[in-house]
Amino acid sequence: MVTVISLGGSIVAPDGVDVDFLKNFVKLIKSFIESDSGRKFIFVVGGGSPARRWQNACREINAEVNDEEADWIGIMATRLNAQLIKAVMCEWCAQEVVTNPAEVAPLTDRVLVAAGWKPGFSTDYDAVLLAERFRADSVINLSNIEKVYTADPKTDSNARPIDKISWADFRLIIGDEWAPGKNVPFDPVASRHAEKIGLKVICASGKNLENLKKILSGEDFTGTTIYSP
Repeated sequence: MVTVISLGGSIVAPDGVDVDFLKNFVKLIKSFIESDSGRKFIFVVGGGSPARRWQNACREINAEVNDEEADWIGIMATRLNAQLIKAVMCEWCAQEVVTNPAEVAPLTDRVLVAAGWKPGFSTDYDAVLLAERFRADSVINLSNIEKVYTADPKTDSNARPIDKISWADFRLIIGDEWAPGKNVPFDPVASRHAEKIGLKVICASGKNLENLKKILSGEDFTGTTIYSP
C-alpha cells in the first residue's frame, strides 16, 4: 500500500523549521512502518515561509520579475525542505529526492521524498502525478487549514467549512489559474488532473497528528474530502 502525502511547507517551515512537529511526525510515520510491512509513504514537500519570503524579496527588489523566475525560487525552497525530510527519515529513505515525477524510479524503499519540479504549478501537482504513477487511490493534503471553506473565512464571515465536495464544485471555489505563491487549499493545476484521473484528495490540518493517525488508520477524521462523483 502506497500512501501519498502532500506535506505543506507551512507545516515544515512556518517561520524556521518546526523541530518539535517533525520529531512527532517522524515518530508517527515510524509507528505505521513498523506495524505494517507493506506500507510505503511518498512525501511531497512544499516551500513554506522560505518560498514566500524569498519570492517577496525578489519582487521588492525587481517588480518586473516574471512568474517563471518567481516559481523557480519557490521550487528551490521545496527542495531544501524535502532534503530535510529525507535526512530525518534516512533510515527508510535511501533514494534521492525526486525532482521530476515524470521520470521517477521504482519505489524500492519504505519512504520516498519529492520536491518541486518546474514552473507552472505547485508540489500538489507533483503529488497527484506520483499518486497516479504508483496507483495510490488518494492524496492526503496537509496544510495549515483544518477544512476547505466555501470562501476565505479571513475575509468572508459567511464562509462555511465543507466535509465533502466534488471536484467540479471545488474548482469553482479556487479557479483555474496558477500563480507562484498562490494560497489555495489545493493547486488548480493539480485539481484538474486529479479530477481527470478520479483521484480522491483529503485536505486536513498538518499539525493535528492525532487526526492524521485517524486518516492513516481509515477512521473518521476531521477534514475535507474532494472526490469525483
